[in-house]
Amino acid sequence: MSETGVVRTAVQVDGAPASYLTAGRDGPAVLLLHGTYWSRVWLPVLGRLAEAGLRPVAVDLPGLGRSGGELTRETATVPALAEWVVRFASALGISGPVAVAGHDIGGAIAQHLLARERLAVSRLALVNSVTYDSWPAPHVARFRDPEVAAGELLAARRQAATSALAGAATEQLVADYLDPWTDPRVRRSWLAMAGAADSRYTLDLVPALKRSTTPKLLIWGEDDDFETVEYAEKFASEIPHTTLVRIPEADHIPTENAPGRIARTLIDFCAP
Repeated sequence: MSETGVVRTAVQVDGAPASYLTAGRDGPAVLLLHGTYWSRVWLPVLGRLAEAGLRPVAVDLPGLGRSGGELTRETATVPALAEWVVRFASALGISGPVAVAGHDIGGAIAQHLLARERLAVSRLALVNSVTYDSWPAPHVARFRDPEVAAGELLAARRQAATSALAGAATEQLVADYLDPWTDPRVRRSWLAMAGAADSRYTLDLVPALKRSTTPKLLIWGEDDDFETVEYAEKFASEIPHTTLVRIPEADHIPTENAPGRIARTLIDFCAP
């Protein structure tokens, strides 16, 4: 897993290493949040953002990806993860207004940071994010059943990743996405996140989002069967100061299908 100029490093948060991918040094920070996958979803765009003068920071949430710790149902809720992101940003010295982008459940965390004013969010970007009552998707919710969780997780994650990557899927890329789940601790953390998924965490934010004047950007793979583009259209029509960019022939992880276009869109949106 590599891209020119991208490095992986870590900072201590709550006594455990918080691993993150970054590129660039001196530009304005862009905080990138993942959901049911890990920071790998942002790798295709990081170098491009840095070349444009930004400093992207794609963190692995606790217990997931390469980060230490382990999630429980209590610490895996969107509000709890948002508070963890605040502590992570503080550990990096990110205190001023910052652009935040979120994919999947990471988008719910990003919405919470803005709507609940937990971080000074200057711009909000959502990439095939959960919104309204679009989640948890059935293929995630089924793992609340302990018997299903015990026997099918790795095979189901492989199937989900292959589908989400759409035309970009190769054996090596799917293996990259699945690699963290070889660790039982990560599997337990993922199951905690699946168990804590609850659409009220986004539904409750809608009134505050409607009042927000912060610029918002939606980037959407049009072929996503779960976080469907209809949810993005609804968000764009109801939430002020929102722009929707549709990515054709892309599924749930469009950064792998159209990295150049998505990077340019994020650069135009986030650059000061």
